[in-house]
Amino acid sequence: MAKVLRRRWVSEISDVPRRDRRSCEYDAYVPDPLLARRFVFDGAVAADVADAETAISRLNVEASALVDTEALARILLRAEAVASSRIEGLEVGPRRLLHAEAARRADVAAGDVTAAEVLGNIDAMVYALDAVTQHDPITVDLLLDIHQRLLADTSIREHGGRFRGQQNWIGGSSYNPCSAAFVPPPHELVTDLMDDLCAFCNTDDLPAVAQAAIAHAQFETIHPFVDGNGRTGRALIHLVLRRRGLTPRVLPPVSLVLATRARSYINGLTAFRYRGAATGRQAHEGLNQWVGEFAAACTRAVDDAFAFEAKTRELEQRWRAQLTRVRANSALDLLLRALPGAPVVTVESAAALIGRTYKPANDAIQRMVEAGVLRQVTIGRRNRAFEAPEVITAFTDLERQLASPAGNTQISEPSRPVPARRESRK
Repeated sequence: MAKVLRRRWVSEISDVPRRDRRSCEYDAYVPDPLLARRFVFDGAVAADVADAETAISRLNVEASALVDTEALARILLRAEAVASSRIEGLEVGPRRLLHAEAARRADVAAGDVTAAEVLGNIDAMVYALDAVTQHDPITVDLLLDIHQRLLADTSIREHGGRFRGQQNWIGGSSYNPCSAAFVPPPHELVTDLMDDLCAFCNTDDLPAVAQAAIAHAQFETIHPFVDGNGRTGRALIHLVLRRRGLTPRVLPPVSLVLATRARSYINGLTAFRYRGAATGRQAHEGLNQWVGEFAAACTRAVDDAFAFEAKTRELEQRWRAQLTRVRANSALDLLLRALPGAPVVTVESAAALIGRTYKPANDAIQRMVEAGVLRQVTIGRRNRAFEAPEVITAFTDLERQLASPAGNTQISEPSRPVPARRESRK
């Protein structure tokens, strides 16, 4: 049975305000293991889950037949990682992030600490998705590796890849759990709960979207790390979907939608944390509220991913018209196809991206600069790079669109902080 454990917090600090140094009793929530639970979905929720799975499958199947699946996959992966970081309070716009990414590829110190931390989130996501294909197991060691990579470039890197050895909490004071909104299980229960969670992730009994929703909610409930729980928990969503074969090529940017629906997201997680028997009414209603919310977020994410892909296809067609003559399979042709996924390049990175030598890559870039497709920028102090401003604008518009409750910023303003539609030129 899911329950709370009454614990005593004894404060040992003295150089903080009085409310932060007080001692108190608090309730730590202990969820039921997942393997022992039987999950029953209401008809409407089951239909929402089925619709979400159909939409995600369609994105992966139909996108593979379009201009460049890899470009779409890269930009959506980047958008998903940015959104996950934004939920954690790491604010960085697309141009700033892409410049930092280009600087790192060129082995140049960009000096942007926040962008570096978001790039760490992208690295962790890429590592996670490369580590799991259909039917591969999701293990505790894999989640620890993802977390270690997530914190590698942060000031708390020593906590990376390790379960917490102390009580943590969400909300309230930074110094005690007395006024916390939620207190996860005591640290000594974390290992067993995480073993159970991973075992659940490796089952095939539930629809993949429902399984991903439940796994994410349980992970956030356990809150196994000192920091980085949200980002690791959102990576877990995609591990489950990838393992179940639902997203072999393209990720739906579901974190962008969850960030937009922040209140519903928190309410759904809270409802999932029932007390009492797993067969009780509270458990059933909470499960259905959360899974229904998550499935709707997946469907919305797919719709906006298709809209973004359509925009990038329009851009490529316009670029080809501006360039007038583009020989098939030339360096120029290949770079045009790759540009949506890599909107900021150096000559060296472009050559590597399209598998050509320096000269044809440089010639292709110069033609694109002359046609107005690319413009020269500087990364680091003096390193030359080239950006496709229209792709960056489309990337920004994608985030803004997903931040609008109605999916259209002209109808409803973004419900959370987002980049300005046109960032200033750096």
